[in-house]
Parts: sequence; structure tokens; C-alpha cells
Amino acid sequence: MIARTWRGTTVGADAERYAAYLHETGVAECRALPGNRGVLVLCRVAGGRAEFEFVSFWEDEAAVRHFAGPDPERAVFYPADDAFLVERETRVTHWEVVETAAVAEGHGPVRPPRGIRAAPVAAGRTAVSPGRCTSAARRTRGSPST
Repeated sequence: MIARTWRGTTVGADAERYAAYLHETGVAECRALPGNRGVLVLCRVAGGRAEFEFVSFWEDEAAVRHFAGPDPERAVFYPADDAFLVERETRVTHWEVVETAAVAEGHGPVRPPRGIRAAPVAAGRTAVSPGRCTSAARRTRGSPST
């Protein structure tokens, strides 16, 4: 399995709207394609900026090329990205997945963090719907992680 990673940054005030936009565009497109094994979107707000890490999982290189086109190292962008992103990587990184214990099949769905809704997807799996992207600085030690 291949993990494809990309990073982009918005102003902090746009974090929730951009997370929802990613869900409607990149996440939806990836999940609809054959060979996609899942998507993970990470976000952290710090210093007035929201940093996003988009990780998509693919069965093989052919599946990656089906999504990305003939240059699989090129990032894929959508029309409103220009309105949101203040910084972005134009190239992606591909990783060979060597361990998936945290999300291994047969161990049930991964429970979404507090404040994030879980939405059903095909084959009884669980997808995490876009939730709040908040500043890690607001969390305190001993509080539930999000």
C-alpha cells in the first residue's frame, strides 16, 4: 500500500471551512476511485495559521496514477484552493506503508475524536466527517485528545 502525503496552510480563521472543502473535494474524489484504501486529513492551528496534512492511501502505483495523472509527484488542486491556501506544497511525497496496526481491518472502526462525527461509508466501514480544527494550545494536559 502507498501513502501519498501533501501539506498546505490557510489562515487560522479559515480552518473549519477549508476542512469542509477538503472533505467535499479531495476526500470525496479519492474515496470514489478504485484502488483508494482511505484518506486521513490532519490539521493544527498555531500562530494564526492552520496547517493541513492530507494523506491518501492507495493499493498500488497504478491507483495513484489514476488519481494524480501521468506525474504522480505533482499535487492535485481544486478551484477554490487559491482562495484558501496561503502556503502549499506543489509536490507530494509517496511512502510505502509498512504498518497499519492502528487501523487494521478486523479490529472494528477507529473511533473518531470527541467533537467529530462519524459517517457510515460503503461496506460498513467508518469515515470521519469534517470536524473542528482547533488550536492545540487551547488543550490542556489531562484533557481528552482530539
